[in-house]
Amino acid sequence: MATAEVAQGLVSLCQQGQFMEAIAKYYSNDIVSVEAMGDPAEMRGIEAVTAKSRQFGEKMEVHAMQVEGPYVNGNQFAVRFNMDATDKTLGKRLQMDEIAVYTVENDKIVHEQFLYGA
Repeated sequence: MATAEVAQGLVSLCQQGQFMEAIAKYYSNDIVSVEAMGDPAEMRGIEAVTAKSRQFGEKMEVHAMQVEGPYVNGNQFAVRFNMDATDKTLGKRLQMDEIAVYTVENDKIVHEQFLYGA
């Protein structure tokens, strides 16, 4: 499977709100995830990334989301996520704009990094 196929598959599932399915299908067991505002900033392994995604889903109520891309270059691709959501723990509505950059090896995503709008 080429990087473009992985990228299209990930974007398609994310556009349908199927984030956990995207992780299960396209992420390597040894995934490295880097969050600009995360604590910790870097996570390693499918279990840690899956837990992070579940916690995000439990914490945030998503009102609307746009998923744009993918933008492919070699074994990397980028996706833009634009989200209108409420942080349930703070009771605060947020507009989130981020770019995710993914690296693919052996048909699996091995690295993801999130860049946030200032």
